[in-house]
Amino acid sequence: MNPFTNYIEFNRDRWAALRNKTPLLLSEEELESIKGINEEISLQEVEEIYLPLTRLINLKVKASQKLQGVTNSFLDYKAKKAPYIIGIAGSVAVGKSTTARVLQRLLSRWENHKKVDLVTTDGFLYPNETLENKDLMSRKGFPESYDTQKLIEFMIKVKSGKNNVEAPVYSHLTYDILPDKVEVIDQPDILIVEGINVLQVNKTHHVFVSDFFDFSIYIDANERNIKKWYIERFLMLQKTAFQNPISYFNRYTSLSQEEAINKATEIWQEINARNLKENILPTRRRANIVFKKGRDHRTEKVYLKKF
Repeated sequence: MNPFTNYIEFNRDRWAALRNKTPLLLSEEELESIKGINEEISLQEVEEIYLPLTRLINLKVKASQKLQGVTNSFLDYKAKKAPYIIGIAGSVAVGKSTTARVLQRLLSRWENHKKVDLVTTDGFLYPNETLENKDLMSRKGFPESYDTQKLIEFMIKVKSGKNNVEAPVYSHLTYDILPDKVEVIDQPDILIVEGINVLQVNKTHHVFVSDFFDFSIYIDANERNIKKWYIERFLMLQKTAFQNPISYFNRYTSLSQEEAINKATEIWQEINARNLKENILPTRRRANIVFKKGRDHRTEKVYLKKF
């Protein structure tokens, strides 16, 4: 069964043509500073894939701002500015974080939405102590490991235009929530919400995170490629971030390369592959746009939902 029956399919060249002279306002140095570990992305990728996307989003934001103005005029009431919210979903190691940061940087260059904020749903994971008490450490990243109610309350506040809304911060180094640190979201023009779970629905809640999205993106790739990228990232982190004594994964620094590959493969199969198949991939059909990556991280196909 074709999962993209209600999408318009674009090959790379056809999608790139939709850039329509949108200027590239991102340098090689900037791109290098915001790309993720083991994530291959070039300025050509930015030009051919991301610039058409930012043009599309800009048109949608303009329409949203105009509609908000018309509504205010009709009601004779000036409502608080509601940000345009973009959700970015996809598997672990597929490149969501890089996509989110590149998009944030590019969208902030447009005149009518210069303030673009970014939050990740990692901050809404339960603290490790809570996960251990709930016997959920082995299912970290699965839907039940998130404080979904807290995330929804955050989305309600942001979407209603409240000032200085606090979001918890997660450390990938300590693999836990930072208890004394928050990120403040103060009425941005656009808010990007990135995480593996942002398009998921939950039978225990009547309101979903995606209910607050104006536009959503799913970063897609074949599982064998994502697995390969995950293992390569694990090996790179073993030589870098894992070396820090406070790293949660410091225990893996003494593994040989073969042992490290085996450990990364085990983690992938027992946690990430299961989560992908059971909870993440089924949400792909809910996205407004899907980017399909090839094994070299380059986007090969773009699928834009018709309605």
